[in-house]
Amino acid sequence: MTKPLGTNRLLLVVACALVDADGRVLISQRPEGKALAGLWEFPGGKLEPGERPEESLIRELHEELGIEVEEPCLAPLTFASHSYEDFTLLMPLWICRRWKGTPHGREGQAVKWVLPRKLRDYPMPPADEPLIPMLIDMIPAR
Repeated sequence: MTKPLGTNRLLLVVACALVDADGRVLISQRPEGKALAGLWEFPGGKLEPGERPEESLIRELHEELGIEVEEPCLAPLTFASHSYEDFTLLMPLWICRRWKGTPHGREGQAVKWVLPRKLRDYPMPPADEPLIPMLIDMIPAR
């Protein structure tokens, strides 16, 4: 049965397209035991109470990937909205080209550097897929 419009809760999550010197974007694989396990996504996550989106993204990038990002290095790029069965997800995407440290999966997740035009080769959650064309347009092919 279809829910009436406006009855899904809104979930705000933040995501980042880390771009390396070769124009590749970092994606990580959702680990077993999590919703949508095995799918590839842009790193990020849910906001904690009282956090600004940028603060949340900086925290999540450190927790997930072990890197340090400064707020001026985050540039808002685009956003995606997707309605799942129980909630509507709103996901702003930032782009970042400068950070300290080497990104690695601190939570057991696999990570990969992928050229934007190859991102469609990796199965992604429905909310991440609409972000791919913007990245292809924004990051020059090498």
